[in-house]
Amino acid sequence: MITLRAATLDDVALLRSWDDDPDVVASGGGGYEWETEIPVRSPWSELLIAQWNDEPVGFMQIADPALEESHYWGDCEQHLRSIDIWIGGAEHRGRGIGTAMMRAAIDRCFSSPDVTAIIIDPLVRNERARRFYERLGFEFVEVRRFDNDECAVYRLERSNRP
Repeated sequence: MITLRAATLDDVALLRSWDDDPDVVASGGGGYEWETEIPVRSPWSELLIAQWNDEPVGFMQIADPALEESHYWGDCEQHLRSIDIWIGGAEHRGRGIGTAMMRAAIDRCFSSPDVTAIIIDPLVRNERARRFYERLGFEFVEVRRFDNDECAVYRLERSNRP
C-alpha cells in the first residue's frame, strides 16, 4: 500500500542518492535544492515521499502551476495541479509502485473540488513514461520546451480521472 508523507530534512541523504540514479537522471528528475526547499512550507507546493509498506520508494512534488514561484509552466489557467514524480531505487521499479503513487497523487489533487485538471511533462524521448501516463488517462496536449528539455505535456481532466 502506498502512503504519501511530507518530505523532511531527514530524507535528504536518501533523496540525494535517488538523484544520482541513472534512470532518474535520464528521465530529467532531480535538480532540487533539498536543504533549502524541504523546510519551506509553501501554499502552492507539496514535496512528498511515497512509502510502500512504510518503506520510502519515491518522491513527488504536487504544485499549483499558476502560483509556482519559478513560473516553470509560464502563464497558465487557475485550478490546475502539476505532478513531478520518480521512483527512487531501481529495485522498486516495475512492481506497480509508480501506478499506485500516481493514483494516490491524482486522488490527492482532485480531493480539492476546485482542481479541474492535472498536468505533467515527461521528456519527449521518455516513451515508457509517456505510455504510463496515457494508461492512467492523461491526454497528450503538446510538445513544449522547458529550459533545455523537450517535453511532452499531458493533461488529465477531472472528468476523465481513472
